[in-house]
Amino acid sequence: MAYQTYPTTPPVQERGKVTTRIRAGFGLRGPRRELHVLASADLSALSFPVGDDGVLIGEDYPEQRPSVLGLFRPTAYDVVLVGGVWTAQVLALRAAATGARVAVETARPQLWAPLAQAAGGGQPCVTVHQIGRLGAQGASVSAPVLVVRDLGPKPPRSRLSATPWQSTLTLLPFLGPNAARVLNSADLVGVQRVSPPEAELIGRLLTVSGEDVAALPTLGDEYTLWATRIRRQYVRLDPAQAEQQLLGPARRVD
Repeated sequence: MAYQTYPTTPPVQERGKVTTRIRAGFGLRGPRRELHVLASADLSALSFPVGDDGVLIGEDYPEQRPSVLGLFRPTAYDVVLVGGVWTAQVLALRAAATGARVAVETARPQLWAPLAQAAGGGQPCVTVHQIGRLGAQGASVSAPVLVVRDLGPKPPRSRLSATPWQSTLTLLPFLGPNAARVLNSADLVGVQRVSPPEAELIGRLLTVSGEDVAALPTLGDEYTLWATRIRRQYVRLDPAQAEQQLLGPARRVD
């Protein structure tokens, strides 16, 4: 697949507006079907673009098109989010909406219990576990699992073995003393607003450009920079009405 080069100017929050960003796809290639033919009068009914399979993590800029993360894969997949619990909870809800089970290992069960009770319409699709009490989840292609680790800025190593179709989302409220180990072992890193020293450290660990390093301390609460070693993309996470009713408005600080 050929990738298009985009300007390196990151989005910053300025008088409620956002400038350009870098676009790159992180999702897996979706199923390819035979082409369907529509009359021109029916095209206006298509309000959602068809693209890669995965979890909708927001919309990118400047195209304002949905950004999709291929979260569940035939190999283990590790994601680190340096940000707020609100963003992690929206991602957990959306993963559960795709049919995945979500297991949360957390030192803050009071923040996750309402989400677990509300998700799934009474079905136990989101479960909350104390530190060290999370056992094997039995993930499979028909029953993928997202493990959320909300264990503070210095999370211990996970006791779970890497398993196909099981992804891990580690939430770091800020960068702790073992940040280098956690970030270097991740397949994908999301960064929300951080302090200038943290932005400098992220720039060194992830080879992020100087423009991005300068932009990270200015990001709005709803923005995340998603980065791998070779690509990066700014995404705005706009909650649906049901998500906002359950979790409230976007916020970086818990």
